[in-house]
Amino acid sequence: MLHYFLLVFAIACEILATTLLKYSEGLTKIGPSIGCVGAYVLCYFFFGKAVTKIHLGVAYATWCGVGIIATTFISYVVFREKLSVQIVIGILCITVGCVILNLKN
Repeated sequence: MLHYFLLVFAIACEILATTLLKYSEGLTKIGPSIGCVGAYVLCYFFFGKAVTKIHLGVAYATWCGVGIIATTFISYVVFREKLSVQIVIGILCITVGCVILNLKN
């Protein structure tokens, strides 16, 4: 069970890092850039610990799927980016795929 918490921490760090990447404006703003790199380092640290007990494919699919869903939500709410029907359908497909993968374990 601990390894799933580590995966959650990895996902949270990845979402933070990706959001800071947007704020860094192409890594030209020093504060958000440092935060971005630090969050990515933590993300990979926690992910590395999580995959010692969780199947790599399942962990990676979950990490990517949740990350895509969360960053899409953040881009819509925080950055006011538009969502198309294709984006929403794609996110639904990703969500269903992650659920199916995690039902096996």
